[in-house]
Amino acid sequence: MADSVAEHIAALNDSDWGVREDAASALGTFQDPRSVQPLIRALKDSDRAVRMAATASLTAIGEPAVLPLGHSLQDLDLNVQEIAASILVTIGDTRVVDPLIAALLNPNWIVRSHAAKALGKIGDPRAIETLILLLQDKVPAVRDDAGAAIAALGEASIPPLLLLLQDSDWKVRLHAVEALALLKHQAAVEPLLTLMTNDPDTAVKQDAIRALGEIGDRRAVNALLSILDHPTLKTPAITALGKIGDAEALPTLTKIINGLVTKSYEGRMAACEDNLYQEDLPPVEAAVKALAQIGDAGAIPTLQQALKSTLIRVEAADALTHFGKQAVSPLVAMYKTETDDNIRFHVKETLTRLGWRPGQIRL
Repeated sequence: MADSVAEHIAALNDSDWGVREDAASALGTFQDPRSVQPLIRALKDSDRAVRMAATASLTAIGEPAVLPLGHSLQDLDLNVQEIAASILVTIGDTRVVDPLIAALLNPNWIVRSHAAKALGKIGDPRAIETLILLLQDKVPAVRDDAGAAIAALGEASIPPLLLLLQDSDWKVRLHAVEALALLKHQAAVEPLLTLMTNDPDTAVKQDAIRALGEIGDRRAVNALLSILDHPTLKTPAITALGKIGDAEALPTLTKIINGLVTKSYEGRMAACEDNLYQEDLPPVEAAVKALAQIGDAGAIPTLQQALKSTLIRVEAADALTHFGKQAVSPLVAMYKTETDDNIRFHVKETLTRLGWRPGQIRL
């Protein structure tokens, strides 16, 4: 009896690329483990169609191909590394976790990207420490895939990440915080609050604040309000309060906005050269945006007042549009009573963004 698998394996060496392609495709239908290594060798074929056929067949064979493909992640041929990693994304087998973790540090960014995807699909928390390193990868696609993999790991990655918050290396703590921000798990709130208050590194504190904003747990509100007197933490804390969206922050945010003294900026040098613009104005801008995120209609009068300031007018107009119809009547009233034509122009422009059209509301 003829051995069809053996015949097709032999055909992988034919001088005709069409014959090799047909053989590579056929071997996928047999799903015989004997064809795995020959198909892996075919990944180095000079013809792209043959390589694609071999890739499809190895994917179809599945489980028997896993370990050999894991070894291929170390192949001297970069193309083979890339293809092996891409196939393992589809198969997703726990037996190749260690080779995939090693592949996260591969100099080829495509291999790193595929390895991250595969590990996210497999869901083994052993990958977390290496995955967080990729959050700082120079290639945006790799950073995105690492972030998605961490998010896919879910609760399984929380315990090792919380341990990393205590690492002596500030960069490790920073990366762990970034990962926790992606996961948005409430178990991280208390540890992040401790880090925000006690960590010796400002960058870690700032990232902990950002993570608390991403998680959005109201338990963080009072702690965030308590650090607003720290210049380096103020703006991130305000931004986090906006993302959490608790109305408890409204009085403080309103006070920050109302405390802006526009006259202090008159006659000063360009914004890019003036510390007042770099240090004092950003918290006010962040507070305006935070009011929009919180979405309490009680903030509308504050934002109307902010429209009068050239310093935060753009932010105020953007914020008012978040309130929709709730902001229309107050702005119409403002337009009718305001005497400054420049301010009236910006009020009318904001109304237009809210859906006002001439003839619908008489101004």
